[in-house]
Amino acid sequence: MIAKRPYGKKGDKLSIIGLGGIVLARLPQKEADAIAREAFERGVNYFDVAPTYWDAEERMGPAIKSFRDKIFLACKTTKRDAKGAQEELEASLRKLQTDHFDLYQLHGLSNMQELEQCFAPGGAMEVFLKAREQGKVRYIGFSAHSEEVALEAIKRFPFDSALFPFNFVTLFKGNFGWELLKEAPKHGVTLLALKALARTHWQEGAKRLEKCWYEPITDPKLAELALRFTLSLPHITAAIPPGDENIFKMALQLGERFRKITSREEQQLRAEAEKLTPICSRAA
Repeated sequence: MIAKRPYGKKGDKLSIIGLGGIVLARLPQKEADAIAREAFERGVNYFDVAPTYWDAEERMGPAIKSFRDKIFLACKTTKRDAKGAQEELEASLRKLQTDHFDLYQLHGLSNMQELEQCFAPGGAMEVFLKAREQGKVRYIGFSAHSEEVALEAIKRFPFDSALFPFNFVTLFKGNFGWELLKEAPKHGVTLLALKALARTHWQEGAKRLEKCWYEPITDPKLAELALRFTLSLPHITAAIPPGDENIFKMALQLGERFRKITSREEQQLRAEAEKLTPICSRAA
């Protein structure tokens, strides 16, 4: 069974591997049902989805219906204004056949202007706060691919969590993520990891996987080290693997036998990172 770790301040625990809704997107409903059911039976209780992942919400709603009350369901909105966020929240609740989200997130904050818009009068945060009061949302979080924006966000508001790329290449080669790892716990922000199995950018002419916008690690040995590295970082509660079904299934197996990374293995990854271009980086 997949281990669980604490999330937030209300006693919740999340499986260290989460199921990203994109895994279920563009699949026949029966297949989506089977993947979600197997993940749940193997201990996954953290399910994350968003309106931008093709038809993932429509597939996930029926797939989790029979065990919705036993899982932690996270969703997102890319809308930065109150009207758009309200409409997207209601549409997502309807598609996922639920009356609430355990976690609702500002999706993909990429610059300070977007952050300002969310917090301005008539901004998306008005909807988040109202939804929490109404019981439609239990926790409030965000995802980001900019460390500067993530750091500003946690200073500005007591977010419950940040969904962020934590990966051996981005950390060792890109110097990306170290400061958030240090600052988030000071603000009581739970960290959830994206891109743990990212290798590098897709190379020109490479045969791409439809559900991955970066080249994922497909070698099982390196994948195990990469996933163990991310889940061994301090204050990381869970990791969401890439959206490809086969890679998710591999990550599920790896998660079941998780053990903390050793310093020798970490050095191996540091050497591997030197050969690669990180998908996210930050000036030293």
